[in-house]
Amino acid sequence: MTTKTIPVASVAPAAALDAVAELLRGRHTAVLTGAGLSTDSGIPDYRGKGAPVRTPMNFDTFINDERARKRYWAGSHVGWHRFRAAEPNLGHRSLARLELSGLISGVITQNVDGLHTRAGSRHVVDLHGSLDLVVCLDCDQAFGRDSVASRLEAANPTLGTADAVNTAPDGDADVSDIDGFTIPDCSVCGGMLKPNVVFFGELVPTVKFTEATALVSGAEALIIAGSSLFVNSGIRLLEQARRRKLPIVVINLGETKGDGRAMIKLEAGTSESLAGLADRLAG
Repeated sequence: MTTKTIPVASVAPAAALDAVAELLRGRHTAVLTGAGLSTDSGIPDYRGKGAPVRTPMNFDTFINDERARKRYWAGSHVGWHRFRAAEPNLGHRSLARLELSGLISGVITQNVDGLHTRAGSRHVVDLHGSLDLVVCLDCDQAFGRDSVASRLEAANPTLGTADAVNTAPDGDADVSDIDGFTIPDCSVCGGMLKPNVVFFGELVPTVKFTEATALVSGAEALIIAGSSLFVNSGIRLLEQARRRKLPIVVINLGETKGDGRAMIKLEAGTSESLAGLADRLAG
């Protein structure tokens, strides 16, 4: 398959969007999204231009290092409030519009911000979990994030003053002053709590990947928007589509691991490109 790459600074030209719309018209399309889709909502990208180098929380570190766990919970609390304040952008709303029109079958997202659902998308597979839930690693009890946040603030009053921090796409933030920080435990069994997101070194839950695989299996085309595809789960879904010889469209500012396997690569902003496709396909 020969990739047609259309390079632009931020907005795909009309002819490029016409070509993508013509390719997708009449095909039930699945969509895979990454952090680049949420940058227009104020949530930073891991690998986009200007993104700071950082080391995300590793599952083994979270389990075995109490100080690292304290730092994560302090930072994640600040990040959670910023995620809650974020609003769906034009890209999220355009995908909801395409789904409502019956043009896409659903969205698989590597993001944990919940913005697809808030934008109105109905069939969303949160491949890496969602920050609005917290789970107990011992008894599997789930809690709403707001209830755990209230407990955190009651036990750690200084959390409300942590303003000058850098928030990451997984909701974590850089907070260094964690001496004396109190970590919440499960109110049911006293076990260890963890935000319901997939950490590095942790496997995507089988049920989630099965749902994502089913979406791609039932599709006639695949759009990948705002993902560099550096995470293995995204590559596996891309390969599933490639083996079935589905038309693949990649929309991203910057290189991705899927560029060589796409039929069309739009080097363009995701929000504007998805809005342009919605205008052409949904009317």
